[in-house]
Amino acid sequence: MTKKISKKLSANDVGTTGGHQAGILVPRAEQVLSFFPILDTSCKNPRQILTMHEPASGSRWQFPFIYYNNKFFGGTRNEYRLTHMTRFLRSLNAKAGDELCFSRDEDSSYVLTFNRTSLTVQAPTPLSSSGVLVLSGGWKVVNF
Repeated sequence: MTKKISKKLSANDVGTTGGHQAGILVPRAEQVLSFFPILDTSCKNPRQILTMHEPASGSRWQFPFIYYNNKFFGGTRNEYRLTHMTRFLRSLNAKAGDELCFSRDEDSSYVLTFNRTSLTVQAPTPLSSSGVLVLSGGWKVVNF
């Protein structure tokens, strides 16, 4: 199981493109999905509410983790998303290029940290010398 992943936020993630989306897209890569709970793919659009602790503020946030799988039920979507994050991102004045880090602590509780990196954005490499696997869409698996 992956214990730490991160997501470099895109303009679409933080709402500056004017488009509407149903949350941050989570890639179907096993290294990223293994961080999240397993969802029952036999039912349409399974979901689980994740409670995440943010140490910087002491706040707890709840984000649905959803597998939009209606492609297999007569629709077109086949994607995983973390939703209801707009209020959280606005509270931090998050910008494209900033980074969200998701981790699991020793008792497997979810921890969410925010890193303001939008002022010093650097292009990632596919595999850094520190063993960080960089995936498309700004996601990184920090330990795998």
